[in-house]
Amino acid sequence: MLFHVAYLCPKTSPLFPFFSKTSKSLFPHHKSFSYLHHYHSLVKNNAKSQHRRPLSMTKMTTQLSTSAALLQNPTNSVPKKSKKKVRYEAPESVLRHKLDQCSKHGDFVEALRLYNEARASNIQLNVHHYNVLLYLCSPNNDGSGQDGDNFVGLEKGFEIFKQMRLDKVVPNEATFTNASRLAAAKKDPEMAFELVKEMKNHGIVPKLRSYGPALYEFCEKAMADKAYEVDAHMVDNKVLAEEPELSALLRVSSDVKREEKVYEMVHRLRATVRQVSEETASVVEDWFMSERAAEVGAENWNVEKVKEGVVKGGGGWHGQGWLGKGKWRVARTQMDETGVCLSCREKLVCIDIDPMETQNFANSLAKLAGEREAKAGFWQFQEWVRRHGPFDAVVDGANVGLINQHNFSFSQLKHVVYHLCKLSPSGKMPLVVLHKGRVTGGPAQHPNNKKLLESWKKAGALYVTPHGSNDDWYWLYAAVSSKCLLVTNDEMRDHLFQLLGNSIFPRWKEKHQVRLMPSIDGLQFRMPPPYSIVIQESEQGSWHIPTVTGDDLETPRQWIFAAAGSVALSTAVSYPLDTLKDLIKVGSGSRKQLSMAQVLNRVRAISGYSGLYSGIGWLITGRALGLRVHLVFMRY
Repeated sequence: MLFHVAYLCPKTSPLFPFFSKTSKSLFPHHKSFSYLHHYHSLVKNNAKSQHRRPLSMTKMTTQLSTSAALLQNPTNSVPKKSKKKVRYEAPESVLRHKLDQCSKHGDFVEALRLYNEARASNIQLNVHHYNVLLYLCSPNNDGSGQDGDNFVGLEKGFEIFKQMRLDKVVPNEATFTNASRLAAAKKDPEMAFELVKEMKNHGIVPKLRSYGPALYEFCEKAMADKAYEVDAHMVDNKVLAEEPELSALLRVSSDVKREEKVYEMVHRLRATVRQVSEETASVVEDWFMSERAAEVGAENWNVEKVKEGVVKGGGGWHGQGWLGKGKWRVARTQMDETGVCLSCREKLVCIDIDPMETQNFANSLAKLAGEREAKAGFWQFQEWVRRHGPFDAVVDGANVGLINQHNFSFSQLKHVVYHLCKLSPSGKMPLVVLHKGRVTGGPAQHPNNKKLLESWKKAGALYVTPHGSNDDWYWLYAAVSSKCLLVTNDEMRDHLFQLLGNSIFPRWKEKHQVRLMPSIDGLQFRMPPPYSIVIQESEQGSWHIPTVTGDDLETPRQWIFAAAGSVALSTAVSYPLDTLKDLIKVGSGSRKQLSMAQVLNRVRAISGYSGLYSGIGWLITGRALGLRVHLVFMRY
């Protein structure tokens, strides 16, 4: 009876006052909501369903009681979601979302319309709104491809930046970086640099990207001294220049004939980048082939001082300046498996990592692992390594057991361990690191594999990482702390290894990682190269600069070889002797070694005396002029 009375005459219902109050905090997703509207909806929905089944008084009373409870105690609603909804629908939030979409699609015109509309509606813009607008005002962000001077958004960008200051919105690093880009697009690197300097007044530390606009524009305008000033400011703020910045500084230094700065930038590339991109390689080659490069090298130098520089630097460079006079010989070349240059026959050196650097690397690695692994578990591992180590090699068991396999192979892992024992000077077993899941189920349950694992465990050659751990931290720490080889095909490129930075990790990896290559005879060991893949400066003044073209595994890496005319000539004269040594290796059989006299006699027998001497003459001439001349020796 209550149902029908309430439905027909809602205003006479005793619940009417209760339901006639409006509330925007309760059920905020209804744009126009009242408790009366909610009551009508509730009643109508139940009335519609009455012809299908009668509505019980108990159920109706329960529904009304629930609604009344919500009304009497609004805190039982969902205030967190309500507040979030209110914030989401606020004009500032709607504007932010729309501007972010404009940024995503590079829609400058729509962003400008939204900005003007917001100003007209007195919507308060925050730092994020302004940063997106400044970013979109920068040249080419709308895909127009117009020059900075003609870009319609350029002046609008300065206008928006000025308005931001008038509104007293506190800027951040992105604000100044975007404004600096606008200044650089206006061909005003001075203004761009002043904006970077202004960050200090706001307590903001510049980032590498903050310096780019001013630096690149100064370099483009050949304002070398100003570019060096930006570079010095970066150093003062502990911002490390990367390859693009160093390449720009190298180019402007070459253009203005500042050979000492060219020398500095090449060495900074050596310390920071190691292998150069093709763009940087072209800049380097342009310098060596320039007239200025042929004029600046020392013709006579202190040999002892150069040797002392090599020792002090750890090998591979001396830092004593350009050596050698005359036009530089520049060529693209490759290294053989022993690190001998195929152009000049000079052997590259293996540059050791300073022991203190290795220890610091191990400490930082342990710190990072401790932050991401269960501290107790990793601390136990560190203690275990101290008791059982150091090792001659560490094996990433999971990786090795799955190389070229569908299922984990203990026999393959056993073969690798056996081979490493033979390679070890002490005959000590390597450390095998396996996750707990690998030693408790699947192939590990086979009796032979159980016996194998138990023997490794007793020998202190197996460590099982706990459930929930990342075994990468364990085998990497063990190898670094033991200063030994690491056997894995994991290229260590994911985010975990990126945390280790680019200062020492690539160098350590290059000298310690052993890769395994599948073959018909099983896995073949690919040992670390006997030379360092890094820019090298020889005691004679020649340079070998590795590029990123090639990977040293499937495709030989391309190197730039450069030597001044006097240096190239001395190298060419000594080259024939090296060639004869190579011919001894080629001509010798497995049971008999050829002597130097036998090699010369065979060449003379084929070509005669004139052929022998003219061949050597052509070889020297070709090497000095940069031609790749090869002496062909027929084995018979």
